[in-house]
Amino acid sequence: MKKVLKIVISLALLLAMTAMVTACGRDDNGAATTADDDSGLSIFLISHSPPPDSTLDDGSFNQGAADGIRNFLTNNPDSTWDFMQPHAGTDEARLDIFADAIAAGADVLVLPGFHFQDVVYDAQHLFPDTYFIVLDTGPRRGGPGGEPGQAAPNLAGILYAEHESGFLAGYATVREGFTELGFMGGLPVPAVVRFGHGFLQGAEHAAQQMGLAPGTITVNYMYMGGFGADPAHTATANGWYAGGTEVIFVAAGAVGFSVMEAAAAGAGRWVIGVDVDQGENPTVITSAMKALDNSVYTMLSEIRDGRFRGGAVHRFTAADDGVALPMHNSRFTTFTQAQYNAIFQQLATGSIRVSDLSSHDDLPTIIAGLSAVVVVEL
Repeated sequence: MKKVLKIVISLALLLAMTAMVTACGRDDNGAATTADDDSGLSIFLISHSPPPDSTLDDGSFNQGAADGIRNFLTNNPDSTWDFMQPHAGTDEARLDIFADAIAAGADVLVLPGFHFQDVVYDAQHLFPDTYFIVLDTGPRRGGPGGEPGQAAPNLAGILYAEHESGFLAGYATVREGFTELGFMGGLPVPAVVRFGHGFLQGAEHAAQQMGLAPGTITVNYMYMGGFGADPAHTATANGWYAGGTEVIFVAAGAVGFSVMEAAAAGAGRWVIGVDVDQGENPTVITSAMKALDNSVYTMLSEIRDGRFRGGAVHRFTAADDGVALPMHNSRFTTFTQAQYNAIFQQLATGSIRVSDLSSHDDLPTIIAGLSAVVVVEL
């Protein structure tokens, strides 16, 4: 990111903020604080890219974050929120939209997704009087592929135990009686990788409990090269279903819509949704959820109450209801609520531990621990 751009945006922001009454100050520890608790918060949800790559109703991160904001506003009607999108999917464009939102009065920026990991490292320092809630990542330094950086007091990063959520999905699917499975990830970024690794381990754990023979479960395993819907993804899914795959777990954002289209074309074809409950689509048997709404609600409440846990990256796990399957909205006919409660409790108490290796290069290590499950990389 160019130094000149940072200086220009920072100066523009300072000029804009001298012309308005600011809502934020600093506490003794350097963290942003609201000056008037009765004025409410001005919350801006920012997408990582313009449409069609990122939309509010994406059935994933933006939608889940928006639900958390809406829930917060239900109990805090003096607060407001808005949704903004950059003009391009670049860090320069994201920094521009941060400045626009802050000039419009934003107290809090909610940033869903790993795309913000690099730009927010600079932004947290450029805009020290603004709160940043970053979902699925923390700040990084040095540009794409850089090293993790320290979160400033005005920033909280939120991670999720995707490996536990994926484990629940894989366990339930095999317990339901399926043996021909598929996993489609968007890109092999850590969060997606953990979903896939957890899915394999959950399927294996269920198979072992059921006494299934080695090689009983087959999992087609593939990364799609992105997170956008595409007819090519529908064609790929059609090919898998035609070849015998019964259920495809799609941890790839809007790619899920393409796979749902393929699933709708024939009987006995199912999809496992991701991030949020996608059960409104009749092809979705369940969803490997992250508690996006709960985590956003929690962080906004902390800001409201003056106890924001900034300066750190937090992980929400089964132990604090950070992951789940939406059993009330799932379409299982064999897997029961009692079975779900039992396996979830084991995760929450740590009696079952799922590997959280987060690099695709670790897949051979995961496969080495499988017996009933055979992985076919495509």
